[in-house]
This record gives sequence, structure tokens and C-alpha cells, in this order.
Amino acid sequence: MVSSIKRREFLGGAVGTALLTAFPPRAEAADDILIGVPTAQSSPVGVGDHKDWLNGVTVGIDEVNAAGGVKGRKLRIEVVDIDVLTPEGTVGAIQSLNGKKVHAIASAFVLIPQPAMDAAAATKVPYLHGNTALSSLELVKSNPAKYKNIFQIDGAETWYGYGFVRYLDKIVAAGSWQPKNNKIHIVQEQIAYTQVISKSVQQAIAESKGKWAVGAITDIQFPVQDWSPVLRALHDTDAGVIFIDHWVAAELAAFAQQFSGDPVKGSLVYLQYGPSQPEFLKLAAGSAEGMIWGTVVGTHADAAGQAFRKTYTKRFGDNMGIVYTGSGYDTVKMLAGVWGTVDPSDFDGVGAAIRKLRYEGVCGTYTFDRPEQAPLVHPWQTEDVKAGISHLLLQVQGGQHKIIAPDELAEVKIKPAPWF
Repeated sequence: MVSSIKRREFLGGAVGTALLTAFPPRAEAADDILIGVPTAQSSPVGVGDHKDWLNGVTVGIDEVNAAGGVKGRKLRIEVVDIDVLTPEGTVGAIQSLNGKKVHAIASAFVLIPQPAMDAAAATKVPYLHGNTALSSLELVKSNPAKYKNIFQIDGAETWYGYGFVRYLDKIVAAGSWQPKNNKIHIVQEQIAYTQVISKSVQQAIAESKGKWAVGAITDIQFPVQDWSPVLRALHDTDAGVIFIDHWVAAELAAFAQQFSGDPVKGSLVYLQYGPSQPEFLKLAAGSAEGMIWGTVVGTHADAAGQAFRKTYTKRFGDNMGIVYTGSGYDTVKMLAGVWGTVDPSDFDGVGAAIRKLRYEGVCGTYTFDRPEQAPLVHPWQTEDVKAGISHLLLQVQGGQHKIIAPDELAEVKIKPAPWF
């Protein structure tokens, strides 16, 4: 029976050995229910997204506690620093939370999924994360016994590429935009996450049977100090679509500034995910107008989404990211709902309840009753907007991020960029 409640790849050596360490026994009854939140504070990347997630989790916990908690027990956050770039830093954070006897781990993301997943699996603690990683989904599917209590709250990163090309098909067919040519120029960063996205773009292009073509592929390496060589390559290719496969907000803002001074006229520019980070618009200083970006999980602009945004900004100010804020909030509400029916110390019982869950949150509808233990991605895996988490496409219009797709959730229509 399905309950309904409304509203990267390294492990070995010392790291693998460390996971065999015995953890202290968990108290069967504690006054508070503890949610562990590994939060990047000293890592060179991820700080903005992780702060958004922590803030969203905080809003959710405040609401649950204000309503009396879970069967009279308060929720409490345990925060530890995490370095998302190293397996050692990733494992250390999860193990620290295990040592604090948390009842669940709610994580924005890590960049090397398996060490975190193995560290959580060592104690069977429910681990809900937004890794946006195909590798995470494949691990769970390949070993359901080991990873039975590990859930991804969004889809794979592949939809950033494959889904975007399918979106291009839709707006061309609708007459909303006509490309100057069929070339897509991919600018790809070198980590596994962005490489998977690049391959998914190339796969979608290959399946288009000539509708789209790879104009060029240009490599970049984090940190990107100067976008001038990339701009020269973009001008040389003069592609109808420019796909910047990178995710660091500050560096994408620097690209936007340099591009606005010497644009490739008539080219649609897609910046993948990084503009979602709150600092992007401020750093871009008006130069990102007309640029498009996407996210496979994000706060909707419907009534529920707007109510959450109002609550969030009242607490934390107007500089709100729309991705990890809402998903962190939804994750707490899901856990609280499950804990209302299952003892939080019964990890396997909680995991089983999550697999039966259907939760309608501010980012869409979460279900986990499939081998990957992740929601469906609307509109690519389900056409029903109420059956999944939507892949949102947004455009910078009037200095703000506005949802332009999918149609059911759009705030505005796509507009020609200034350089068109």
C-alpha cells in the first residue's frame, strides 16, 4: 500500500578499510530526532548550494517543531563540514554523523558518490541526497540489499544534456525559436559529472538523425581563469546553440560578462546548472540577461512554491536559490511524515516506508518505488506533472530567473536574448 503525504566513483585502500570500523550502539530512545546535514564550509566548491540546502532543511525543521514535532519529539540538526571534492573528506563527514547517532542523513550532494553511500550503508542509516548522479542510481540498482536505505531525491545529471536537446526540439516545433544553424557547441569541464552530461548531449544529437550536429567540443579545466580562448572557439564555430557544461556560479558569471562584451550573435546560450546558485546574478551584474539554464529539481512558482519562497526569504533574505532550498525543505517534510508512522531508530522500517511514499512537495512529487530509488523526471520519464520531479528550464529575464519550461509550470515564455 502506498502512503500519501501532502505537502564519483572512488573507493579503496584506507578509505574502504575505514568503513569497517564499528560504530557505537545507537540509543533506542532519545529526546530529539537527529538529522545529519553534511555541509560544505571549507571546501573550494559547493558552499553556496550547501548553504541553500541547510537553510531549506532549517525551514522544514522549524515548521515541524512549531507544530509539535513528531509525536512530541523535536527534530534537531547535526551539521558537520564536508569536502565534496575528496573521498577522504566525504567519508569523514558521513562517519562523523554516524558517530553522532543521527537518525537520518540529508545531504545536498557530493561529487564522489560511492564513498558517501558506502559510509552510510555501513550503519544502514537512511541517507537522502541530491547527488544528481547516474552513478548513484546505478549503485543502488546493482546492490539493493546494501543500499536499500539510500535515496536520491532528484534525477540523473543526464537530463541536463539529453533533456535540453529534447527541449530544443519542442521550441523549434512550436515556433518559439528558430536556430540559425543546427550546430551545438559543447564546452565541457573535466569532472565525471560534467563528462556524463556532455555524453548525454552527444547521445541526443546522434539520435536526432541530422536534426542537430556537434559543432565542436571545447575542453575547460576548473578553475577557469580566462574565458577568452573559449570565446574565440565559439566565434569560430558560430553554432546555433552554445552549451556551457560547467556548474560553478562565479566562473559562469565571468563567462557571461566576457560573452556580453563580444557575443556570438544569434546563438542560444545554455549555462547548464550554475546560475541557480544565489551569487550568480549579482556577480554577472546584468550580463546574463537572456541566458538559459536548467535544474532537475527546483522550487516551483505555483501557490505552494510561492508560499515556501515567502517563508524562506522572510527568514534568510531575498538572495534565495531555487534548487536546494526547496529540495532540502521537502526532504525534512518527507522524513517527518515517515517518522510519524515508523520508529526513527528502525532504519530498515524507515527505508521500507520511504519506498512506499508518495509526497507532493514544493519541488514536485517524490516516489521511490523503483530499483534506482529516485523520483521520475517530468516530462521525460512521465508526462504527468503530478507524477514526478520536473526538469525546469529557466531564462534570465529582467534580472530575475523565470521558469520557461515545462509548459505546466512556466512563468513566462522564452524571449530573444539581447545579442540576437
